[in-house]
This record gives sequence, structure tokens and C-alpha cells, in this order.
Amino acid sequence: MVGGIVGSNMAATEARRFLSSNFGNSFSRIHRWDFHDRSQIAIPRAQSSSSPPPPSPSSDKNRREKKPRNRPVTTATKEGEETAAKKLDVAPPPPPPQTQSPSPPPLKLDDVNPVGLGRRSRQLFDEVWRKFSGLGQISRTNRPDEQDALDSLLIREGPMCEFAVPGAQNVTVLVVGATSRIGRIVVRKLMLRGYTVKALVRKMDEEVISMLPRSVDIVVGDVGEPSTLKSAVESCSKIIYCATARSTITADLVRVDHLGVYNLTKAFQDYNNRLAQLRAGKSSKSKLLIAKFKSAEALDGWEVRQGTYFQDTTASKYDGGMDAKFEFTESERAEFSGYVFTRGGYVELSKKLSLPLGSTLDRYEGLVLSVGGNGRSYVVILEAGPSSDMSLSKLYFARITTKAGFCRVRVPFSAFRPVNPEDPPLDPFLVHTLTIRFEPKRQRPVDGVAGAQQDLRSFSLVFEYIKALPAGQETDFILVSCTGSGVEPNRREQVLKAKRAGEDSLRRSGLGYTIIRPGPLKEEPGGQRALIFDQGNRISQGISCADVADICVKSLHDSTARNKSFDVCHEYVAEQGIELYELVAHLPDKANNYLTPALSVLEKNT
Repeated sequence: MVGGIVGSNMAATEARRFLSSNFGNSFSRIHRWDFHDRSQIAIPRAQSSSSPPPPSPSSDKNRREKKPRNRPVTTATKEGEETAAKKLDVAPPPPPPQTQSPSPPPLKLDDVNPVGLGRRSRQLFDEVWRKFSGLGQISRTNRPDEQDALDSLLIREGPMCEFAVPGAQNVTVLVVGATSRIGRIVVRKLMLRGYTVKALVRKMDEEVISMLPRSVDIVVGDVGEPSTLKSAVESCSKIIYCATARSTITADLVRVDHLGVYNLTKAFQDYNNRLAQLRAGKSSKSKLLIAKFKSAEALDGWEVRQGTYFQDTTASKYDGGMDAKFEFTESERAEFSGYVFTRGGYVELSKKLSLPLGSTLDRYEGLVLSVGGNGRSYVVILEAGPSSDMSLSKLYFARITTKAGFCRVRVPFSAFRPVNPEDPPLDPFLVHTLTIRFEPKRQRPVDGVAGAQQDLRSFSLVFEYIKALPAGQETDFILVSCTGSGVEPNRREQVLKAKRAGEDSLRRSGLGYTIIRPGPLKEEPGGQRALIFDQGNRISQGISCADVADICVKSLHDSTARNKSFDVCHEYVAEQGIELYELVAHLPDKANNYLTPALSVLEKNT
């Protein structure tokens, strides 16, 4: 009888010792959580005829008063208590009530049989191991006790794997299209690395819930409805956009692949701007306001000028006149409009910058303009030089393209080129004047019937604000696009048109972006084949969904991936005369930094 109890306790002790030696502190924490809550986890014990009864309330009281339990009561003890009671003039404690214990069940051979003890010890070990392994599962489960254990463990201790990224628990990533082929893998890779994950889904049904782990914060919304995206971007640090239209209908393509990206970037920017206001402009994502056109006083200091590139008598034959004005209209909008019919002529809007004290443009990455108009292209000119001698100033220009209606146009300082090729590159610290010029050359008609009826020599540009973009080291928005390979030929043009429009809206948003264009997706393990990173729509091979998901996760903190657009596929032999940019050995190693050398040779796509 005693041997059965001792054997069972020894087996439990050995099981705990085995798990502690192999799994370290993780099992110790699980052991304390599991074995102290007997109401949730029941562990089988060896049956014995002399098993001690459950503790009574009186024994709990004694334990709190630090009195020894099961102390043998002897005659000397009783006499000592009576003597102590007489000295203190109190009544001695009453003797414990005599209860008749039930007769023990008959002893069986298995209770002392080593084979029976070993079998029960093995059952005990299997039960403990099943509980421990259940806590390590990240996928959903139907057992309530395991679900509660998993949630408590992930909240307290984080991911139980070696792939955890330092500081990932402070980063919240919103995955759009979390139930797609790539999105499901992205979610699990993020969780394994310790990120806080939010998933944007259109419907909260049982099928969707079963696809996602329990610890994912599921938010219901539609990328085609901007009002549903405010709660989705709340508290998010980064966004991975894996959503794509389920059909090739043009309306669906525009809603998801084009407007969906635009609506989400705008909602994310609005959220970052609110954070910047709450933090008094000290947020790392806050922008420097250069001009905001909300009243007529905002037009003070802006100067309208006109000129021509040709100063000869021949040009006077084509002088059809030009005019421009900058005014605050009755609809409370700052509008720069006019026409240029003179050959080689141009009109421009210029102002000398007045930055807040202590602010310099060298701390920023570029400019972002929120404008609306009739889809004309313009030239942004920056004048840089010492403020003490304006004659030493240099001119730098970059061409921008707008669209019909409002849009945000992003212009990095790296996109500006000197007017005189011999001048040094632009130094944003020395910029003192901003100019926006319209010229009829290089104008393209706007798509649609209305655009065909417009005169390309007239323009209208409405200003909302001009801001400087903060310099960042990491990407904020990762977009999974496509190369067009594998799409039905009769629908390829519509798909690529919507995808490219979404990419352009992301580039103009002012967010740090990474655009990934994978080849045809394959359902096969990742990390087994080399990858090709290229630009120019030249790849033709496919790639596994797991590899694309891995690239998305690696791009979150890789500075070389910021503001990059690239195509990627599995290795293959290129055609004669076509040299691919990069072939990278892709090994299934958590420390393998294959993304940096691959993207360092690619140019920024702005």
C-alpha cells in the first residue's frame, strides 16, 4: 500500500524533473499554473487504500497560522496544554472528536505490483505531456481548458519559440486579407515572432474565425468603405496588405486593389496625424507643416510669375498669351489656375519658406502635397543656397503628376535633380524657396470622355496642404501586388491596371512603403529554393506563398526594403541576353538575412 503511493509520487516527481530539465523555466511556469488549479486540470493519481482525506477548513486555518499539521497527540502534549491553560486562566482545548473511519477497501495485487505502478506512472506522464504540448499549440482548439491556458500563456509569456524578434511585443501589425493564401501564413509567422496581430475581415462568421489563431484581434471592416477602417488602424504600427479581388470584375478590382489601398493609407495617415497632435508634434511619424490653405490669409507670401524658355523673335509668332492667378474661391479653396498658349511659356507659383524655429528640412525625407485638379503634371522647383547670399543659390527640380480630383503626391528629396548638371546634389538643409510651375509640354490627356475634351494648355490646381515627410528607417505599409504572370490573358490588362493604380496611391501617400510583386503563387513549402529579385516585369516563374509571407515579415524592419518595389520568384535560367538582378540562396534559417543583399542592388521605385 505504501509502495503504491511512494511509487506514484516518485513517478510524478520524475516527470516534472524530466520536463524541467528539457524545457527550463517554461515548464516551471506551466507547472505552477496547472497543478495549483485542480478545478481545471485533473491529473490521475494512483489509488490507495490509505490515501489521506481532502484538507478540511480547520487544516487551512492551521496552515495560515503556521501550526504543524498531523502532529501526533500524546499524553505529554495533553498535560502540557492543560498546564498552559491553567497558567493563562483559560479553558483547555477540547479533545478532537472521535470519528469512525470507514473500513479500507481490500488490497489488490496491482497496488504493489511493479508492472501496475509503472503503467500508472506512464499514464501520469502522458497526461502531463499532453497538457504541456497543448499549451504550445497556436492554432485554435475546441477544448475550453486548453484555450484558456493558451490565452493566459501568450498574454503572460509571449511566443514559445526561438524565432521571437526583440521588441516585437511592442509592434502591432494589421494584416488585411488575413484569410487569403498569403495572409494566413503571414499571421502565423508574425505570431511566432511575438508581434501583436490584428486581422481585418469583411464578415465575422465561423469559417473565418476558424482560420485564425485565438490571440489575433479580429476587426470587421471593408477596404471599400473608409468609415469602417478607423477602428482597424487604431493602435497599429505597420500594415501588411494581402487582400485581392476575388473576381476579375472591374468594379471589384477597383474597390479592393485600387481604392482599398488608397482608403487604408489615408486612414493610417489620419491616425498618425492624430497621434502627432496628441504628442505635440513629437511623434516620429509627425510631418512638418509648410503650408496649410484653410483661409485667405494662407495665400500671403505666395507670388504668381510667368515667363518663357525662348527669348527670340521667332517665338513671338506663337505668342498666344498666358495668364494665371492664385485665389481663395467662394467654396473656400485655394486654387491656382490659368492657361499658357505661348510657345515655350510657363507660369509658376513661388514662396520663400518660413520654417518653425529649430526645424530644418535635412531632418526630413521629402515633400507631400495634398492637391486636386484636372490631372495635369507640374514641376516642383527647390532653390537652395546660403541665405546670406542668394546669388549662390542652386535650382533643383522634380516632375510630379496629379489626377482628376484630390490626391496626395509624394516627392522625395532624392528625386530632385540639379538644373545645372555640374551642381552638387540637393542639400535639404539649404532649401529656402519652393516653386510649382506649369508648362504645356509633356502634358497627357486624362482618361475618359471629359479628359479628351479638355485643352492641355489650361490647368487648375487646388491646394489643401504641403508638408515635409519625416525621415524613417523602416517601412510602414507592405503591399502584396502581382506581376501579371498567371492571370488570364483576357483579364490581365484590367487586373494590372487596378494593381498599378493601388501602387501609385501608396507611393503618393507619404508612408514608407514596400511593394512586393510575386510571380504565380504555389502551394509548397518555403525556404527550399533560391529567390530572384528583379524589376521591370521580366520574371516568368512562380513562388510559394510561404516565401512571399517570409519576405513580408522580413521587410518590416529591413531599411533596404523601405520605398522599394520589386518582383520576386523562384530561381530559373533566364533567356539569352536577359540578365537578372539578383539570385539569393534562401535557406530555412531564422538568422538568414537574404533580403538586404538582394534589395541593395535594386533602385528605389518612387
